[in-house]
Amino acid sequence: MAQGKPGDDPAPTRARRHIFGDDAEQYDTARPGYPRQLIEDVLDFAALGAGEPALEAGAGTGKATLPFARSGIPVTCIEPDARMAQVLGHRCAQLPQVTITVADFESWRPTRHYGLLYSAQAWHWVDPALRWGRARAALSPGGAIALFWNHWFLQSGELADRLTAAHARLGIAIPADTLLDPGPRPARRGPQARQWRDMTANGFVDPDHRLYTSVHERSTPELIGLLASYAGYRALPPESRQLILDETARIVDEHGGRAPVKVLTSLFLGRAAADADPSGPKP
Repeated sequence: MAQGKPGDDPAPTRARRHIFGDDAEQYDTARPGYPRQLIEDVLDFAALGAGEPALEAGAGTGKATLPFARSGIPVTCIEPDARMAQVLGHRCAQLPQVTITVADFESWRPTRHYGLLYSAQAWHWVDPALRWGRARAALSPGGAIALFWNHWFLQSGELADRLTAAHARLGIAIPADTLLDPGPRPARRGPQARQWRDMTANGFVDPDHRLYTSVHERSTPELIGLLASYAGYRALPPESRQLILDETARIVDEHGGRAPVKVLTSLFLGRAAADADPSGPKP
């Protein structure tokens, strides 16, 4: 799933998190994956036993599913949008250790415990009133939780300034948490981060926050695809969205048709308390 900051009302949140399925193939093509080092760090932290499966909340089209499954672990994927899950199924067709269930994580009920629950670019779409309880119900005592997001930045300040000015000229606000958002991303780090505070407030221990940096060069069409994959741009009226995407393409072409994009990946780790109820998942 994609990055965003839905409001506190879970009803609009549930509606907006399905917006990516409107063009699931485009989303899959446009979005970058996650650093290999992050995958290795999560698996080291979880220390899964042989054959012990991981659980993925909000698997989307499999940007995180594939590297975890290719590491040799079974993965149970929960994805609320059937269109995204269909692309996920195609991507994982040669990986029999991947199982996919189309369901909201809030309503899905596990039939076993897992040693690792991870969520890539999706945890913020799960109802905050339910997500931590659902995580505790799915995890074994001492089981690991890993939550991670990509944050994107244009490396060219000149190009960022021109694109920001284009939004202002066309009267289109820059959506939060997108490529041109001037706010710091992640907004807070370590114990000051909301994810850290929420995790520890809900009984998870051994919190950790790690950051990974990578750079991806994007052509004009690739940069437009990235913008078009954001929830904030997808939610714009079609005419406004097309207007700003066309203007962005014109400006990037004038800039040479290439744009280096820095990706800062933020990972939060924690564990279910070791004295959690081991009797089994609750109905």
